Amino acid sequence: MHAMNTDLARHYMIEQQIRPWEVLDQGVLSLLGEVRREDFVPPALRSLAFVDTRVPLIDGEPAGPCMLEPKVEARLLQELAVRKHEKVLEIGAGSGFMAALLGHRAAQVTTLECRPELVLRARQNLRDAGVFNVDVREVTPAQGAQGLPGEGPFDVILLSGSVAEVPAALLQQLKVGGRLAAIVGDEPIMTAMVYTRRTEAATGAWAPRDLFETVAPRLAGFAEPTRFHF
Repeated sequence: MHAMNTDLARHYMIEQQIRPWEVLDQGVLSLLGEVRREDFVPPALRSLAFVDTRVPLIDGEPAGPCMLEPKVEARLLQELAVRKHEKVLEIGAGSGFMAALLGHRAAQVTTLECRPELVLRARQNLRDAGVFNVDVREVTPAQGAQGLPGEGPFDVILLSGSVAEVPAALLQQLKVGGRLAAIVGDEPIMTAMVYTRRTEAATGAWAPRDLFETVAPRLAGFAEPTRFHF
């Protein structure tokens, strides 16, 4: 894509997909204008960089890890309201795009990824984008689902994929005033949610808020609730 066409496509993505989704935070909109999303998309799918769709990250796995729709990424970023002094944990690095956006807003980001090829790709993409305050770590799915209890608490936790439910062990890793965003539920309709930690108390400390309905691929390693079959 020619540079001018790319800038135009980026502009239309912001104006026609992202703003109508109630993303009005000027800091977020400016950031989406600066960070080159096309550099985080697999080269063969580069034409999808600014399209309102999920972009699969691993060839031959259409339902596998993906970049979420630009409007979903933007809205989650806005709702998390990350500040410059804050420490962020992301689960599901993918190609590193959300980590790059978070890195621009936070002091430090740690992002966990269980697919070795994506770990390497995310590291390279972040380096190429000049984002140096993001640590991409290779974990097993089970480790990823536990977060980083030894390194918390965090101001912000983002699950970049969907889960059946948010484990209490992750909510425990939030500071008071901290926010966790996740896409929760089952197909056909899941809900993007933000949980804010209000108090140190172990119960009733988290205020959940529904943001919007969407669908996202499952994050590996998280438990599925038991289903009863009659």
